[in-house]
Amino acid sequence: MEFVRRAVRDSAPLPVVIDADGLNAFAGMSELLDGRSRTMVLTPHPGEMARLAGLSTADVQLRRVEVAREFARRHNVCLVLKGARTLIAEPGGQVYVNPTGNPGMATAGSGDVLTGVIAALLAQHPTAPVEQVVCAAVYWHGLAGDEAVKARGELSLVATDVIDALSAAARVIESGKH
Repeated sequence: MEFVRRAVRDSAPLPVVIDADGLNAFAGMSELLDGRSRTMVLTPHPGEMARLAGLSTADVQLRRVEVAREFARRHNVCLVLKGARTLIAEPGGQVYVNPTGNPGMATAGSGDVLTGVIAALLAQHPTAPVEQVVCAAVYWHGLAGDEAVKARGELSLVATDVIDALSAAARVIESGKH
Protein backbone atom coordinates (compact mmCIF):
# COMPACT_ATOMS: atom_id res chain seq x y z
CA MET A 1 0.00 0.00 0.00
CA GLU A 2 2.83 2.37 0.86
CA PHE A 3 4.49 1.59 -2.49
CA VAL A 4 1.31 2.66 -4.34
CA ARG A 5 0.97 5.86 -2.32
CA ARG A 6 4.65 6.69 -2.91
CA ALA A 7 4.39 5.91 -6.65
CA VAL A 8 1.39 8.23 -7.02
CA ARG A 9 3.10 10.97 -5.01
CA ASP A 10 6.47 10.69 -6.78
CA SER A 11 5.09 10.48 -10.33
CA ALA A 12 3.72 14.05 -10.31
CA PRO A 13 3.16 15.88 -12.65
CA LEU A 14 2.41 12.86 -14.87
CA PRO A 15 -1.26 11.98 -15.36
CA VAL A 16 -2.47 9.07 -13.27
CA VAL A 17 -5.49 6.77 -13.44
CA ILE A 18 -6.13 4.88 -10.20
CA ASP A 19 -8.40 1.84 -9.92
CA ALA A 20 -9.01 -1.17 -7.66
CA ASP A 21 -6.28 -1.84 -5.10
CA GLY A 22 -4.63 1.41 -6.11
CA LEU A 23 -7.70 3.11 -4.67
CA ASN A 24 -7.75 0.84 -1.64
CA ALA A 25 -4.24 2.09 -0.82
CA PHE A 26 -5.83 5.47 -0.08
CA ALA A 27 -8.70 4.21 2.10
CA GLY A 28 -8.63 6.31 5.26
CA MET A 29 -5.95 8.50 3.64
CA SER A 30 -7.88 10.17 0.83
CA GLU A 31 -6.30 13.53 1.72
CA LEU A 32 -3.23 12.22 -0.15
CA LEU A 33 -5.23 12.24 -3.39
CA ASP A 34 -4.67 15.72 -4.78
CA GLY A 35 -5.14 16.49 -8.45
CA ARG A 36 -4.22 20.17 -8.32
CA SER A 37 -0.83 19.70 -9.98
CA ARG A 38 -1.69 16.90 -12.40
CA THR A 39 -4.44 15.00 -14.16
CA MET A 40 -5.81 12.47 -11.69
CA VAL A 41 -8.64 10.11 -12.60
CA LEU A 42 -10.14 7.75 -10.02
CA THR A 43 -12.40 4.86 -11.09
CA PRO A 44 -14.02 3.37 -7.96
CA HIS A 45 -16.97 1.03 -7.79
CA PRO A 46 -19.37 1.87 -4.91
CA GLY A 47 -17.49 -0.24 -2.34
CA GLU A 48 -14.17 1.42 -3.16
CA MET A 49 -15.86 4.83 -3.12
CA ALA A 50 -17.26 4.05 0.33
CA ARG A 51 -13.77 3.23 1.65
CA LEU A 52 -12.29 6.39 0.12
CA ALA A 53 -15.04 8.66 1.44
CA GLY A 54 -15.44 7.00 4.84
CA LEU A 55 -19.06 6.09 4.13
CA SER A 56 -21.04 2.89 3.85
CA THR A 57 -21.66 1.42 0.42
CA ALA A 58 -25.38 1.96 1.01
CA ASP A 59 -24.74 5.69 1.62
CA VAL A 60 -22.75 5.92 -1.61
CA GLN A 61 -25.53 4.20 -3.54
CA LEU A 62 -28.23 6.43 -2.03
CA ARG A 63 -26.33 9.63 -2.80
CA ARG A 64 -24.23 8.70 -5.86
CA VAL A 65 -24.26 12.11 -7.53
CA GLU A 66 -23.61 14.07 -4.36
CA VAL A 67 -20.83 11.76 -3.14
CA ALA A 68 -19.07 11.77 -6.52
CA ARG A 69 -19.40 15.55 -6.93
CA GLU A 70 -18.14 16.35 -3.43
CA PHE A 71 -15.17 13.98 -3.63
CA ALA A 72 -14.13 15.28 -7.07
CA ARG A 73 -14.35 18.88 -5.86
CA ARG A 74 -12.52 18.26 -2.59
CA HIS A 75 -9.64 16.36 -4.19
CA ASN A 76 -9.57 18.14 -7.56
CA VAL A 77 -9.89 14.86 -9.46
CA CYS A 78 -12.01 13.44 -12.23
CA LEU A 79 -14.02 10.70 -10.54
CA VAL A 80 -15.68 7.83 -12.41
CA LEU A 81 -18.18 6.18 -10.07
CA LYS A 82 -18.87 2.85 -11.75
CA GLY A 83 -22.20 1.10 -11.67
CA ALA A 84 -25.59 1.26 -13.36
CA ARG A 85 -25.36 4.57 -15.20
CA THR A 86 -21.72 5.29 -14.43
CA LEU A 87 -21.10 8.86 -13.25
CA ILE A 88 -18.22 11.12 -14.24
CA ALA A 89 -17.67 13.96 -11.77
CA GLU A 90 -15.24 16.77 -12.49
CA PRO A 91 -13.52 19.08 -10.00
CA GLY A 92 -15.70 22.03 -11.02
CA GLY A 93 -18.80 20.19 -9.79
CA GLN A 94 -20.31 19.05 -13.10
CA VAL A 95 -21.51 15.43 -13.07
CA TYR A 96 -22.19 13.49 -16.27
CA VAL A 97 -24.30 10.33 -16.48
CA ASN A 98 -23.17 7.71 -18.98
CA PRO A 99 -26.05 6.18 -20.99
CA THR A 100 -24.18 3.10 -22.26
CA GLY A 101 -23.42 -0.22 -20.58
CA ASN A 102 -25.44 -3.08 -19.14
CA PRO A 103 -25.60 -5.46 -16.16
CA GLY A 104 -23.47 -8.06 -17.93
CA MET A 105 -20.51 -5.73 -17.48
CA ALA A 106 -20.57 -6.35 -13.73
CA THR A 107 -17.93 -9.00 -14.21
CA ALA A 108 -14.33 -9.40 -13.10
CA GLY A 109 -11.96 -7.38 -15.24
CA SER A 110 -14.49 -5.04 -16.81
CA GLY A 111 -13.25 -2.17 -14.65
CA ASP A 112 -9.69 -2.96 -15.71
CA VAL A 113 -10.77 -2.61 -19.33
CA LEU A 114 -12.33 0.77 -18.52
CA THR A 115 -9.15 1.93 -16.80
CA GLY A 116 -7.12 0.91 -19.84
CA VAL A 117 -9.44 2.75 -22.23
CA ILE A 118 -9.26 5.90 -20.09
CA ALA A 119 -5.46 5.73 -19.84
CA ALA A 120 -5.11 5.11 -23.58
CA LEU A 121 -7.34 8.03 -24.55
CA LEU A 122 -5.62 10.35 -22.07
CA ALA A 123 -2.25 9.42 -23.59
CA GLN A 124 -3.57 9.99 -27.12
CA HIS A 125 -5.18 13.34 -26.26
CA PRO A 126 -2.93 14.99 -23.65
CA THR A 127 -4.13 18.53 -24.36
CA ALA A 128 -7.87 17.80 -24.52
CA PRO A 129 -10.06 18.64 -21.52
CA VAL A 130 -9.80 15.68 -19.14
CA GLU A 131 -13.54 15.39 -18.50
CA GLN A 132 -14.22 15.17 -22.26
CA VAL A 133 -11.64 12.42 -22.69
CA VAL A 134 -12.95 10.51 -19.67
CA CYS A 135 -16.58 10.85 -20.77
CA ALA A 136 -15.63 9.57 -24.23
CA ALA A 137 -13.76 6.62 -22.72
CA VAL A 138 -16.62 5.68 -20.39
CA TYR A 139 -19.13 5.98 -23.24
CA TRP A 140 -16.98 3.86 -25.60
CA HIS A 141 -16.40 1.21 -22.94
CA GLY A 142 -20.13 0.97 -22.18
CA LEU A 143 -21.01 0.84 -25.87
CA ALA A 144 -18.47 -1.98 -26.31
CA GLY A 145 -20.28 -3.79 -23.50
CA ASP A 146 -23.57 -3.24 -25.28
CA GLU A 147 -22.11 -4.59 -28.52
CA ALA A 148 -20.65 -7.59 -26.68
CA VAL A 149 -24.04 -8.40 -25.14
CA LYS A 150 -25.57 -8.60 -28.60
CA ALA A 151 -23.10 -11.35 -29.46
CA ARG A 152 -22.75 -13.15 -26.10
CA GLY A 153 -25.69 -12.26 -23.86
CA GLU A 154 -25.50 -10.72 -20.40
CA LEU A 155 -25.10 -13.89 -18.35
CA SER A 156 -21.95 -15.15 -20.04
CA LEU A 157 -20.23 -11.82 -20.67
CA VAL A 158 -16.58 -11.62 -19.61
CA ALA A 159 -14.12 -8.73 -19.76
CA THR A 160 -12.37 -10.03 -22.87
CA ASP A 161 -15.71 -9.87 -24.69
CA VAL A 162 -15.77 -6.14 -23.96
CA ILE A 163 -12.21 -5.78 -25.26
CA ASP A 164 -13.12 -7.71 -28.40
CA ALA A 165 -16.11 -5.40 -28.97
CA LEU A 166 -14.18 -2.11 -28.71
CA SER A 167 -13.61 -1.97 -32.47
CA ALA A 168 -17.29 -2.67 -33.20
CA ALA A 169 -18.25 0.09 -30.76
CA ALA A 170 -15.79 2.46 -32.45
CA ARG A 171 -17.43 1.74 -35.80
CA VAL A 172 -20.86 2.51 -34.29
CA ILE A 173 -19.54 5.82 -32.96
CA GLU A 174 -17.91 6.68 -36.27
CA SER A 175 -21.16 5.90 -38.11
CA GLY A 176 -23.08 8.37 -35.94
CA LYS A 177 -25.77 5.74 -35.27
CA HIS A 178 -25.42 5.57 -31.51
